[in-house]
Order: sequence, then C-alpha cells, then structure tokens
Amino acid sequence: MSLGGASTRRGFLAAAASISAAAGLSLLPPAAQAQLGVQSRPPQPAAAELAAERRVAIEVHARPLTSFDLRDRARTRFGALQFRSGLVLTSSFRGFGGLSALRLDSAGERFVAISDKATWFTGKIVYRGRDMVGLADVEAAPVLGPDGRSIMASRRWYDTEALAVDGGTAYVGLERVHQILKYDFGRDGVLARGEVLAVPPALRRLPSNKGVEALVAIPKGARLGGTLLAISERGLDANGNIIGFMLGAQTGSFAIRRSDDYDISDAALLPDGDLLLLERKFSLFRGAGIRIRRLPLNKLGPGALLDGDEIFSADLGYEIDNLEGIAVHRDAEGHTILTLVSDDNFSMIQRNLLLQFALIED
Repeated sequence: MSLGGASTRRGFLAAAASISAAAGLSLLPPAAQAQLGVQSRPPQPAAAELAAERRVAIEVHARPLTSFDLRDRARTRFGALQFRSGLVLTSSFRGFGGLSALRLDSAGERFVAISDKATWFTGKIVYRGRDMVGLADVEAAPVLGPDGRSIMASRRWYDTEALAVDGGTAYVGLERVHQILKYDFGRDGVLARGEVLAVPPALRRLPSNKGVEALVAIPKGARLGGTLLAISERGLDANGNIIGFMLGAQTGSFAIRRSDDYDISDAALLPDGDLLLLERKFSLFRGAGIRIRRLPLNKLGPGALLDGDEIFSADLGYEIDNLEGIAVHRDAEGHTILTLVSDDNFSMIQRNLLLQFALIED
C-alpha cells in the first residue's frame, strides 16, 4: 500500500512515528524509540534522476546490525528462525528506498528488488563468512511499460509492491491499479518492457490500496508448475479471509485464513514446496508486529482455503520496520536462509533493513 492512515500499509510505522515525532518520541516505549530512531534520510525521489529510461550505478551504504532483540542482545533464536545478520541501508541517491519486494539467486548473492515508486534495484550482497556486510554493484532503473517509458512517467502507475521471478521471466504486481506486468528479464534485465497480463475481473475489483501484495511463481516440474500466485494484501472474501488468484497453468481463486488482524506483505516458496507468508499489523493502541506463517501448498487448488502455523513473530522490541519482502535460498552448507527487506516509505524516521535468518527444522 502507499498512502493513507493507520489502517493502511503506510500507516504501519509512519503513523506512530509521525505522532511520536510531534511529541518528541515520548509516546513510544524506550525500545520502540530506539527502533524508530530518527535517521538522516534523503528526500523523496526526484523524477529527473531516472527520467532517461536507463540504469544508473548508485552507492549504497550499509551499517551492520549485530543483534535482533533490542532487549536481549545475546539472543539469536526466534521461533523457528536463527538470526544471522542484518544491515541498515542508506544512499545519497534520492530514489533509493521504498523497497517492497526482493528476489535472490540460488547462492543468495545477486538480487533484484523493486521500490513502490516503480524503480528496479539490482546488485550483489557481500558476505564475510555467514554475515552480510554490504551491497556491491548496485544499479537503479525505472520500471518500464509496454511503450518503453517509465510506468510512473507515462501512466502514473506506481505502488509496485510484488515481484516474482520464474527463470528468465519477472512479474511485477501494481497494487493501486490492480495490474500485473510480465518482463523478459533474462534477455533485457531492468531495461525490459512490461507486458500487461490479463487478470480476472475479481482481481481488478480488489479494494484500493489492498490489492496484489505478493506474487509467487511455482516452478515447472512442481505440482501446479507454471502457475503464478497473486495474493492480495487485504482483499477479503465473504468469510473475512484473504483472497488470492491462480494465473497461468492453473486458474481460479483461493483464500488464506486471516487471523489476529494481520495483512499480507509478501510470500515465497521453500525448497520443499511449502509457502511462507510474511505478514504485518499495526495499531496505534496495540502496537506493530510482523509474523511468518508456513502453509502447505499441496492443498492449493481452486476454491481452497489455506492456513498454516506461525513460525516467527516480532514486535517493536526487535529490529523491525515496515518489512515488505521475503526471499529464500540455500547457503553453501545447505541451510535454508530467509532474507527480509523493509520499506522505509521515503521517511526520515523509518529504515531500509535487510535481515537474514536461518530456518531451523526441529
């Protein structure tokens, strides 16, 4: 989501932060104040920086996070996840920020990400041993439409919230206008032109700012291989469950059981085929939180209702922000690694975080 009050995605931390800033941050507990510490952030992106439809090299600075729990710095186990490392990312490039989705290569090094201001970011995560220490070779480019022009400049399309990569093909979901674009990323990379996919009428009728928030491409050879899953943030069916759509090889709609006021922010497949859901919630009275649920994808089909167990959760006592993206890879030792990225909303009091955890299979 992009704009709105505390009930929207942009209200996740921005509403609390803006109110607390006006009160000298005194309305939040000390742990939350530390987590929402004022950053020296660049202003909102200038269109001129990416007006020419080309990619540009940018420098991104990374400050390490050596712990995840603000109250117990020595703690590393959180539910089914083991904290590995984290980075706070900043850049003098005015278009950097708003990171809404992330995908990694099989080694967990090369990445492609999108911002909700319709910008691609590509580059490489630099490691020292198991720990992330920085980003290298980072480039930015506007997300292009069928006409070869920036979709923001030519169509005023933004809220690019969702990303899926299937081999050489990338899919981008636009929440506000309820569109999905397909890119020949393997051939043209960030300079690829988007092809507008046909989507079901029900997808086009999703609520404003609660549309497609997660895209998952099921790989060929797997059950339902060649199917693209498009999951809404908070498009609800008659029973109050979150609506999703199957596009491509299998078509139809399904639902995900909604609970505890959580909304969807992203999804990714595990190597065994299970679906991970990254979810978030925010209330000025009950605070903010994130969680990850694990859903058995073998039950997916038209009309299915999916549900799964929580494997991780965190509140403002931890190093979280508006976490919007999740990616999965295996490291050289065979561990399943989850990488989370946050959207700072181009706000001075939010952060672009990159966090990594190992999934512990007890």
